Amino acid sequence: MSERLGTSSWMTYTLWFAGIYNVLAGLLAVSFTSSLLGWLSLEQPLYPGIWRFAGMLVAIYGVGFLVAARDPIRHWPIVLVGLMTKILGPVLFVAGVNPGGVPWGAGAAVLINDALWWVPFCLILREAYRDHIGGVRTASPEIQRMALRRETQSGDSLVELSRRSPILLVFLRHYGCPFCRQALADLGRRRRSIQAAGTRIVLVHMATEVQASAMFARYGMEDLPRISDPHRHVYRAFGLGRGDILRLAGPRVWWPTLRATINGHGIGRAVGDWLQMPGVFLLFHGEVLQSYRHDVISDRPDYHQLSGVSTEAK
Repeated sequence: MSERLGTSSWMTYTLWFAGIYNVLAGLLAVSFTSSLLGWLSLEQPLYPGIWRFAGMLVAIYGVGFLVAARDPIRHWPIVLVGLMTKILGPVLFVAGVNPGGVPWGAGAAVLINDALWWVPFCLILREAYRDHIGGVRTASPEIQRMALRRETQSGDSLVELSRRSPILLVFLRHYGCPFCRQALADLGRRRRSIQAAGTRIVLVHMATEVQASAMFARYGMEDLPRISDPHRHVYRAFGLGRGDILRLAGPRVWWPTLRATINGHGIGRAVGDWLQMPGVFLLFHGEVLQSYRHDVISDRPDYHQLSGVSTEAK
C-alpha cells in the first residue's frame, strides 16, 4: 500500500464545520420544531414527531462528519452518504414547491443546509479517488517492476544499474522550483563521497532531455544517468504523489524559499507538474533498501545517510 502523502487541512476543517453545523441544526429541529417551521413559513404538521426524527438524523450525520474529519480520505464513505442526502434535499424541495406545497421562502434553508456543501464534499471524494488510484498503482509489485525497466538517457535500465551497484534514485520537482536546484547543488557537493562509497546517483525529472541536459550542466551533473518522466509514471510507481497547499507553500516553506533564493536558487518557469512532490530511494538488485518522501517541498534529505556513507567519509 502506498504511503499516504498527507491530508489537506481544508478537508478536515470543512468536515468539522459541517459536523458542528449539522449537530446544532438537528438539535434545533428537535427542540424547537414549531418555531423552526414558523421561521421557514411552513404550516405546522399534524405529526411533529416526524420533523423531530428528521432532526435527529441530521444531528447523527453531524456526528459522522466529525468522525470523518479525523481522516477524510479514509472515511470517504461517510462523505459520500452525506453528499447523497444533501443532493436529495434540494430535489425534494423543488418537487414539493407548488401552490399547495412548500413555499419558495424555505429555499434559503435548503441552500445553507444542503447545496452549500456540494462542492467541498465532491472535492473530498475526488481526493479520495486519487489516493485510491495512487495506492493501487503503488501497491502492485508489477507496477514497480515495470518502472524499474525504464531506461536512462544512456540506455541502461534502473534494474540493470541496481544490479551493478546500489543506486540513489533522486526524484526532482519541476525545474522552476528553487528546491529542485537546491537539491542538485546539495547532490553536487556530496557526489564524490557518495560515489566513493560505491553508490551511483540516478536522477528522475519531468522535463525533456534537452532541458535536463542544460539544467544539470549548470551543476556539473550532466554525466549522471537520468530518466525523463513527464507523465510521472515512475513517480507514482514509487508512491510519490502531488502536494497540497500547505506542503507546497505553507508557513514551513516560506523561510526556506527565501533562503534558497538568496543562495542563488531562484524561482523560474515550471517545467513539469508543479504539484509533484519529490523523494529519494536507495535501490539494490531491484529492491528498495531505504526511502525518503518529503513532508514539505523544502525538506532537505541527508543524501549521505540514505546512500550509506559513513560519518568519517563525509
